[in-house]
Amino acid sequence: MKKGLVLKSTGSWYTVEDEDGNTYSCKIRGKLRLKGTKTTNPVTVGDWVDFTLESDEEAGSIERVHDRQNYIIRRSINLSREAHIIAANIDQAVLVITIDFPTTQLEFIDRYLATAEAYRIPATLVFNKVDLFQDELKDKLSYIVNLYRNINYNCVEVSAKTGYNIDVLKELLVGKVSLISGNSGVGKSTLVNLIEPGLNLKTGEISGYHLKGKHTTTFSEMFKLKQGGYIIDTPGIKGFGVVDMEQNEISHFFPDIFKYAKDCKFYNCTHIHEPGCAVLKAVDENLIYPSRYLSYMSLFNDEDEKYRT
Repeated sequence: MKKGLVLKSTGSWYTVEDEDGNTYSCKIRGKLRLKGTKTTNPVTVGDWVDFTLESDEEAGSIERVHDRQNYIIRRSINLSREAHIIAANIDQAVLVITIDFPTTQLEFIDRYLATAEAYRIPATLVFNKVDLFQDELKDKLSYIVNLYRNINYNCVEVSAKTGYNIDVLKELLVGKVSLISGNSGVGKSTLVNLIEPGLNLKTGEISGYHLKGKHTTTFSEMFKLKQGGYIIDTPGIKGFGVVDMEQNEISHFFPDIFKYAKDCKFYNCTHIHEPGCAVLKAVDENLIYPSRYLSYMSLFNDEDEKYRT
């Protein structure tokens, strides 16, 4: 039995790196696959696993998944299962955003951040393509960056085209396992190629008709950085349906809302309609950004369709 790190998942085959740096193509042992999981993928990138080698010692079978430090999850489009685990054992989640070309919706950002909060994963927002923005778009960028900085999220403005702040982004990744996520077309793979030039990840152009990205990354994959650490490149995500959140807990994952919730008149306040609600008062007084409160309400009401593109 060998111990290894799952570097890539293609759905049926997994690339596993052992403790000596050797890689093997592995399948899941049947009993592991059928173990009553509510996710589409019992094994994911970032998992530590035990595996056995076949007789040719080139392929193997995953026998056991070690306990996870954490993971990040989204609702699956596969209706027969409840959720899809994007990656496990993550030190930080890095969400790549573009305010235009294509537009990343604020509700998508908020759902991603709430999920990271729920699993206690620090999140950084990377605003790409800042070289493209002038006048009104520049003002829009400034507003959104300030919105998230004001609620203590780390925000970095970068340009994959000009190289602006790429060194700052590289420094954030040193020695950590970082999940890189975002909508299709925001430039994730281009940024990863700048961070680790030897990877030569496939990149794509934006569709000119819809100004939406084309999927270029098909499967999640983990790459070792020369500077130390790993990055996990993920397929472009269109929507972000959240799971494992009870209604009465959702406000806990919005730090800006949770800050005021302790002053509500009722301990089980939903922050939707109750008298004496400190959150509603803060919204009225512009102490909570309207977009953040709308995202909270969408999650509370389990509205999954609004944010899909």
